Amino acid sequence: MSYTKVENQILVKKVQDYYSKHLENCISYLEEINTVKEVSEKLKNYKLARNEFKLLEPIVAFADKENYKSLNAPNILKVEEEDATDIKIRSPFGFQVIEELLHEETAETINVDEIVKITANRLRLIAANNRLYLKKHHILWLLRDQIARVALVGITGFDSPVLEQSLSEAKTTYETLLFIINTYKSEFSKDNLYTDFVNELQTAQKMLQEGDFEFFNRYDFIKNHTHKELELLAKTSEDWKVEFPLTMAFNNNITSLFSKETFNVDFFNDYHQLEKATSEEKIALGKKLFNDKNLSKDGVMSCATCHIKTKAFTDGLATFPKQLRNTPTVSYAAYQQTFFHDGRAGSLEGQIVGVVENRNEFHTNLENLTEIVKKDSVYTKSFANLYGKVTDFNIRNAMANYIRSLGDFSSKFDKNINNKENTLTTSEINGFNLFMGKAKCATCHFPPVFNGTVPPNFTETEVESIGVPNTQETGLDDDLGAYNIFKTEERKYFFKTSTVRNVSKTAPYMHNGVYETLEQVVDFYNEGGGQGLGYEVSNQTLPSDKLNLSEKEIKDLIAFMEALTDE
Repeated sequence: MSYTKVENQILVKKVQDYYSKHLENCISYLEEINTVKEVSEKLKNYKLARNEFKLLEPIVAFADKENYKSLNAPNILKVEEEDATDIKIRSPFGFQVIEELLHEETAETINVDEIVKITANRLRLIAANNRLYLKKHHILWLLRDQIARVALVGITGFDSPVLEQSLSEAKTTYETLLFIINTYKSEFSKDNLYTDFVNELQTAQKMLQEGDFEFFNRYDFIKNHTHKELELLAKTSEDWKVEFPLTMAFNNNITSLFSKETFNVDFFNDYHQLEKATSEEKIALGKKLFNDKNLSKDGVMSCATCHIKTKAFTDGLATFPKQLRNTPTVSYAAYQQTFFHDGRAGSLEGQIVGVVENRNEFHTNLENLTEIVKKDSVYTKSFANLYGKVTDFNIRNAMANYIRSLGDFSSKFDKNINNKENTLTTSEINGFNLFMGKAKCATCHFPPVFNGTVPPNFTETEVESIGVPNTQETGLDDDLGAYNIFKTEERKYFFKTSTVRNVSKTAPYMHNGVYETLEQVVDFYNEGGGQGLGYEVSNQTLPSDKLNLSEKEIKDLIAFMEALTDE
């Protein structure tokens, strides 16, 4: 099948026209909000504008990622900390903010009008610069990202915090996916593939339309629809003879969201430009270093001293002796953008520096570390073969590559959602659906890693303020978390969202190890975090409303989390 530049331009023009039309509609409905006085009328226009925005979502989220994030951001302050001299505090705007303001008991019309103006102006900026440059591989990425976005974020209620109309909004975004598939119908050499794709998207739409937010079977939707759509997309890539110029966070042609093959681990590696950034040989070398006590000053501590394999690479202690915080798991540590509980390191290689120089850990420095390794002839030979020579960076890179290999998506849950076995209990499935819905866990612990790295782009790992109590449970813990990095007031009590994978092995929980059981953790969230317990937590990002989970729902939720334990 020939595919000329002119033919591509014709197809892109159709997508462009669709995009421009819905941008203008969205702006028009938004501006209507400020022309009426009654909150009910404002809400009516908001819903119309929101519907148009959801029709835009697959395209604008791909073509203008940063503006999309701003327009769809939660109603919390945005703190950007480049360094101590470049700290920006940005007030939120966009659809979530408008939605919450319109549902406050005493809706401040002035506040609503101002946020509406800012939001409409941002959309006008996009409309003025909305020229799309799309090749066939871009179309496939766009489709893949939206399919994943719906499954991993959309159906969780992440961006419809009050109305909880996530299912109907997901259905709306599928309208655009169908439009794009229909627009590119001529590119399919196999008519049955095109027909199967359209039928599947329509079937998924029907399930979303008929679903109830609280009782929607998200497990069934992902297992039998999202994954089928990814399979059809992979077949489409082959049918269109697409050659991808590079690989983003998701591997090209994925067929599952819950597999080691899902991710390009080097995407999360700041040093992926190195030749053979991650290799089996480097992983083996890194494992040896990870377990070597000789690397510490007194020869009594290795990384494995605190990160014990049988405890999912934690230590089972509230806090290790002389340490301030609980030892986090390094399983699945590859899939995040910041490290340590407060997110102060930007890479695994950087995180290792902190361990080496900590007087209560390795208590040495990078120069001494390098000299110790150089004195070992076996190490010297390995580094010569794999890196050319021993340097402190190469040592850290090898250790980091081993850590990046930890976490293989081999849990009972993964096997079941990938159709490798059929052993999940009703309780475990209910627990997943609660995690992804009513309990709102997945609005911070994003699947598939169930950590704070936001899909489907995975470029940001969130920090949250949830109001963790002190170890006596008499008040708020006094650890200021991310505040300590740059002394930013708005970052007090903020900590990175950790992974829930292998959580059955990583007790005790929270940054200070205050909770010994998952039941205690769920109860904390069920009460609305620190604010729900009556503590003063400024800028708490966790909603303080009670979740009202029943005893059975709590048991189901824990059963699901325990099903995330790797072999």
